[in-house]
Amino acid sequence: MHFAAVLLGLLAALLPAAGQAQGQAGSDRIVALGDFGVGGPVQATLGEAVRTFESQYGADLLVTLGDNDYTESPAAFRANWRASFGWARGEGLRVAGVLGNHDIRVQGGRYQYATLGMPGRFYKVPRRNVDLFVLDSNRVDAGQTAWLARSLARSKARWKIAVLHHPPFTCGGYRSHPGVVRRWVPLFERHGVRLVLSGHDHNYQRFAPRRGVRYVVHGGGGNRFYEPRACPPGYPRRLRARREFGFLYLVVRANRLDGWSVRADGRRTDHFALTADG
Repeated sequence: MHFAAVLLGLLAALLPAAGQAQGQAGSDRIVALGDFGVGGPVQATLGEAVRTFESQYGADLLVTLGDNDYTESPAAFRANWRASFGWARGEGLRVAGVLGNHDIRVQGGRYQYATLGMPGRFYKVPRRNVDLFVLDSNRVDAGQTAWLARSLARSKARWKIAVLHHPPFTCGGYRSHPGVVRRWVPLFERHGVRLVLSGHDHNYQRFAPRRGVRYVVHGGGGNRFYEPRACPPGYPRRLRARREFGFLYLVVRANRLDGWSVRADGRRTDHFALTADG
């Protein structure tokens, strides 16, 4: 048992290094973090953790999963972002923001657009191997749903990833978002979305694929956690659930997607992999 544990640890340590090497050959490396906008030393700690990890393994894109600002102060939000993640663009990372329920309380969240590289409340981010569909789950309205259906249908990307704040499936402080499940989950399934990332529930959860779509929740960016609970019938099977302060790291290659949950101390606590052929 001791030898097996050591071997697994070594393999987990080697996987991101392999992803880094592949990144030089055309992979997309993505950091995603949710519910982090608390400011002060907690947000600064997360920012430094991501910076340290990125300096070792590399990243091309920094995606927020919403609740980027709990202060309800545009000036405080911008100052907190500069203090924690202001380094990102200088290191060559593109930033793409998602609006959470706390973000829209002031100006509908528009004060965050410039800082987080947002052309609007929903949009597409095309990369080498992947199209990211950035959604505003605060308003699951007809206009956004029609845009999502058109954009997914037109996408020729090898990989399609949806990012939004409210999870389609979660079992913690919250449950499923009814509008997302009713209007968007069928589009994810119909148009070949392989991965859906969300925040909102302050924990880490990973579910088994449901009709080809894998759902991952990470709302652990603010160090205030919600306890994972038992899931109700009808949910995809939950494979992993942790109260965890940290972020997600994805390496997307032409024929394979690897994802890790990463604690703020740099330890990788979970790994999943998807292949292009299913």
